[in-house]
Amino acid sequence: MKQHSTPPKKRLFPNTLGLIAMIALSACSLIPETDPERSGATVSQDPFGDNYASIRYLEQGWKAEDSNWFYNTTQGSDLMPYDFFMVLEKEDGELFRSNENMNLYRYLPRKASPGNPDGLPVGWVKDDYKGQEYVGLTCAACHTGQINYNGVGIRIDGGPASSDMEQIMIGLSKALQYTRNNEEAKNRFVKNVLARGSYRSETEVLGDLAKFEQQITNYTIINRSPTPYGYARLDAFGRIYNRVLEHLINERELRELLRDRKIMRDKNMSDEELDKIMADIDKIPTGEQRGRMFARLTENLTKWQLGRLRHAIFNPANAPVSYPFLWDIPQHDYVQWNGLAANAGLGPVGRNTGEVIGVFGTLDWTEEKGFSISNLIGGQNTGTKISFESSVNVHNLRKIESHLQKLQSPQWPEDILGAIDKQRASRGESLFNEYCASCHANIVRDDPDRRIVASMSRVGDVGTDPVMAENSFTRMGYSGILRNQYVDVGVGSILLDQKAPVAALLTKATLNVVATPDPDKLFFQRWLDWIADLATAFFHNEIKSSIKQGNYDPDTTAKPLASLNAYKGRALNGIWATAPYLHNGSVPTLYDLLLPATCGSDSNDGECRPEKFEVGSREFDPVKVGLKSSGYNGFVFDTSLKGNSNHGHEYTTGKTPQPNGKILKSLTKEQRLDLLEYLKTL
Repeated sequence: MKQHSTPPKKRLFPNTLGLIAMIALSACSLIPETDPERSGATVSQDPFGDNYASIRYLEQGWKAEDSNWFYNTTQGSDLMPYDFFMVLEKEDGELFRSNENMNLYRYLPRKASPGNPDGLPVGWVKDDYKGQEYVGLTCAACHTGQINYNGVGIRIDGGPASSDMEQIMIGLSKALQYTRNNEEAKNRFVKNVLARGSYRSETEVLGDLAKFEQQITNYTIINRSPTPYGYARLDAFGRIYNRVLEHLINERELRELLRDRKIMRDKNMSDEELDKIMADIDKIPTGEQRGRMFARLTENLTKWQLGRLRHAIFNPANAPVSYPFLWDIPQHDYVQWNGLAANAGLGPVGRNTGEVIGVFGTLDWTEEKGFSISNLIGGQNTGTKISFESSVNVHNLRKIESHLQKLQSPQWPEDILGAIDKQRASRGESLFNEYCASCHANIVRDDPDRRIVASMSRVGDVGTDPVMAENSFTRMGYSGILRNQYVDVGVGSILLDQKAPVAALLTKATLNVVATPDPDKLFFQRWLDWIADLATAFFHNEIKSSIKQGNYDPDTTAKPLASLNAYKGRALNGIWATAPYLHNGSVPTLYDLLLPATCGSDSNDGECRPEKFEVGSREFDPVKVGLKSSGYNGFVFDTSLKGNSNHGHEYTTGKTPQPNGKILKSLTKEQRLDLLEYLKTL
């Protein structure tokens, strides 16, 4: 990221009394962190007709201040300068950050509070890195849910968000482009940014406007998916992989790609042209150099050549999945939909570091002079040594993971959603034990000693959409600055050749980021904090290394990532609050999940899962247990598209065998309703 050559301008007040008066006036208008509604706000007009006049939180083991801390704690995400976000306008003149606009993308609006004085939505926060302030995202942006019923908005801490990150990034790109290209909007933007006091000149503002417009636009182009995501889904790993590949590419690799006839086709680039593009670019481009390099590529290549170059470097982010719910995450042995990440030791820190990389952590990866302890820990045993400095806040990541230890699943609120039929639920419990318990163990939600053992099932056995799992072990990328390093993958070490599995590249990159102390701290403080954070994260983690359980293909030296071709079953406590269902969100309600995927002559009472349905509404359906899926102008989820299949997991319809190979008889409609009633109690 660009750093100012002079310190940011400070705002001045005429006298101390004026300053005190302003602080007092501001404090009086802030909602306290102990507010039971967690400073939640409503909107005057919802695009899908949702209606809630009040906000209710359920008992999940967190107090109001715990929720607010989770919402407001930065993790090192730096999307754009903070002052840019505060004044950026859409083409119609509305502030992009307005509650109405952010709600359109399904980010939950909030009122101002001491920890969030500008009233940013849940999960949006100010981050400070190397003297500049940015707006970024916290874990809460993707892992705080809400359902509405009878005018009450029930916010679910740790629940899957309804947000549409794909479209909000496209919207930000369009707003920045409009601001740059419209003279009146640009002048107003510059004036408003300068008035906030962090920038000294119009030149500085316009320079960063061009840079961040290019970065965000490139991000949307690189991650364009043939399958639209819609609300409540994201191909997080696809986007994390692509950010890593973007920062691994080095000058040498890029030169080789630009000489590749399959990429260039109608243009043989000369050494002089290559030198022009690579002028003043180091072997490992810094953030600012990378920006100049991509700008020169845009100037010197046709759009077809640029497209082929992107295709060579990046992978399509085409496997959107639902945001996982976070309760019981610290108690898991393996996490992610396909058990990709072990939760033992420093696993949670590494996993969360990858997440920050995906949500715009600043990656200041450069060539390092001499030896460092970080190089040794990161396993940089050959070739050029790399400094993996970044904005990733390992200290806060450790605290966030510890904070989640107290989070519990929500319980069905009978006073809002209606009473549970105890007789039906009792019959449903027997059906659950017969049909579901082999993969979804029943746990005591508030037991401090609870553990969640992932039950892995081969994709071919469970029959659900394979794209996410396939991408995790088939994706390849250029190793660039990590070339000739080694990565331990359990059954042995992989040598990172010119191209390597992206999962291995991500593992190596996050290890090196975690091994690098915070560059924003003074020398002794950064090393003391780094040692304390990693020691605490490692020794306080009660999850130890263990083998995966279930029916899956084990990793071998021939196929070291074979176990990733599986999906995970976990305890279903709180499942009623996590619609839509299956890993890719392809089934709108729990009732639909108990039906066959297709309607045939043998379908249950003529019912089957919907082929198309709408998403975006937060209005809850307590009968089918899910969100409203028709009758409004929402995003149309089409299950015929790649990555969107709603097939598989048809255990209650006599189609999918149990893990022991036995196929159980199809449930009747009354039995399905019994099982559904029991699922409400979990």
